[in-house]
Amino acid sequence: MYRIELGNAAFEGQNVAYLLGAESGATTLIDTGANRPAVREDLRAGLSAAGVEPADLDRILLTHHHADHSGLAAWLQAESGATVHVGRGDADRAAADPATTPQLESHHERLFEEWGMPAAALDRLRTFVTEHDVRGGPVDVTPIDAGDEFDAGETTLTAVPLPGHTAGLTGFVGDVDGERALFAGDALLPEYTPNVGGADVTVRRPLATYCETLVSISEGEYDVAYPGHRDPIADPRARAVTILDHHRERTGNVVDALADGPADAWTVSDRLFGDLANIHILHGPGEAWAHLEHLRDADIVARDGTEYRLVETEPDLSALFPSVA
Repeated sequence: MYRIELGNAAFEGQNVAYLLGAESGATTLIDTGANRPAVREDLRAGLSAAGVEPADLDRILLTHHHADHSGLAAWLQAESGATVHVGRGDADRAAADPATTPQLESHHERLFEEWGMPAAALDRLRTFVTEHDVRGGPVDVTPIDAGDEFDAGETTLTAVPLPGHTAGLTGFVGDVDGERALFAGDALLPEYTPNVGGADVTVRRPLATYCETLVSISEGEYDVAYPGHRDPIADPRARAVTILDHHRERTGNVVDALADGPADAWTVSDRLFGDLANIHILHGPGEAWAHLEHLRDADIVARDGTEYRLVETEPDLSALFPSVA
């Protein structure tokens, strides 16, 4: 297995793609990086170090639709004719299907209004997204379902659903150097906690869904996780539990923020994070919204219009999060 580091100055930092089967004729690439010339050269150099050219790829597995993971898929498919596979819940967006754009934009606009995002902040977000558009062109994708298997030369990779950060985020499990390895995409990161709520506004019950994913990782008996950004994670179970604890604590912080009075998601985000810039203009209120809706589902808060208010002033939050043995 070859680990290929790819530049990314706009989002969570350095991306990583993974090449398997380079010596076996089942050449498989997990994630592609962003559609930027410098990233394309990083990828080309990483493939070349393994004795592989873009035209040699047989298969591309995408962990999710975000463009810093899928942006070069169209170029690679055109170069190689490789099949491109992605979780069913992300397939339309990874394919860059223009028919889905108006509905998604409408969904965003409705939520931004519901969150209470100020017009000036929305303008800054739109400018950032336009200036950092790293999407590629249309891709012919094949949807992945749980349990699908892929011959990657030195190992067989099995698809495991890891939704939350996106609706169709999919990990791949296989034997790497004698270890049970999880290629986790952005479901598990070594430094950041993956965003929920803002990263994909189509996810239903985003926080609850992601917590279920963290439990599944903690119970997966993985020896190592290879994330979509930065360094390998030597203890995936411990990292999943740490992130679960983080969200439990953050939910308490949201309750504390509402103790200052009813507020919309943008105001709660401001109370939690302060001023936001770049993609965090989306991720901050999205995260607050995910936690608020989690509390609303448990009848700890109620929503009046766009504002949330506490129903229970001293709630027991332990029941809102799954326990990990």
